[in-house]
Amino acid sequence: MAGNDAIIEVRQTAGGEPLKFAVTVRDTAGETQHVVTMAPATWQELTAGAQTPATCVEAGFRFLLHREAKEHILARFDMDVIGHYYPDFRARFPDYLRSA
Repeated sequence: MAGNDAIIEVRQTAGGEPLKFAVTVRDTAGETQHVVTMAPATWQELTAGAQTPATCVEAGFRFLLHREAKEHILARFDMDVIGHYYPDFRARFPDYLRSA
């Protein structure tokens, strides 16, 4: 997928339960906009608090972009839904977190 050259911009728009983010994905073909939510517990499970919530979301998008075009990523979703579509998400996530 074209995810290797995509620019992912993540901006946290709300704290609390859940955390909320505005995500823009840009590549040579244009850009897409996404709204992502994530429970603080999910962030802790995925990163052990070692990375910021925004970095966690960025890593999630890198994972997705290696599997599908940006235009196929849902416009609104919660980070927990990624594992429903891709059962290997949690096992593979640390690789993407390191490269985020």
